[in-house]
Amino acid sequence: MNREVLAIRHVHFEDLGSLELELGERGRPVRYLDVGFARIEAPDPVAASLMVVLGGPISATDDARYPTLVPLLTMIEKRIAAGLPTLGICLGAQLIARALGARVYPAGHTELGWTPLTLTDSGRASPLRHLDGAHTSMLHWHGDTFDLPDNATRLASTPACENQAFSWGGHVLGLQCHPEIRADRFEPWLIGNAGEIAGHGIDARQLRAETAQFGPVLEAAARRMFGEWLDQVEPKP
Repeated sequence: MNREVLAIRHVHFEDLGSLELELGERGRPVRYLDVGFARIEAPDPVAASLMVVLGGPISATDDARYPTLVPLLTMIEKRIAAGLPTLGICLGAQLIARALGARVYPAGHTELGWTPLTLTDSGRASPLRHLDGAHTSMLHWHGDTFDLPDNATRLASTPACENQAFSWGGHVLGLQCHPEIRADRFEPWLIGNAGEIAGHGIDARQLRAETAQFGPVLEAAARRMFGEWLDQVEPKP
């Protein structure tokens, strides 16, 4: 069994974060494909045991300005059709929703900061139970949203975003939020997004302090969630 994890990374600081720590403990090698530094369609999308599409500051529908989106959508479609484990975070979740035929569009507001998730009954019965707002807060950083794809199951919401997490077909998970964040590696997020943070009237010092407060608890919860999800979706060696 190929145990390699293929992670599609759009900006360097939006990596697998705490989820990579869980993969490391399981002896799972991670191969990053950095968008813009390699042909997006170069790797075989069905060769890796898991594919993760990470976040980024572009729109999931802006094909004209960002030509990597169309081949990436094709990769996602092939993974899903093959019944292989596929995870999307933020932009990645939006792309999965789009690949499944759902509409992705501007939310009309930006959700940026820490807000707990409210889980559905299905969410509480899934690995996302570890991310319930009763246990941990959650980092959000997006201006777009999406409709729930046909045959998908909504797992979590916030007051600002109805579709925070969904599952599809037993092997696909989309997370609009950022459970992967690590408090000790958050500074590049603040520096890399300084213009956006200031543009929304958010004080970087407050966001840094909230991440220091909530991040360690989320890190532990996210690793439990991810490990349980891996155990469910991947065949045993």
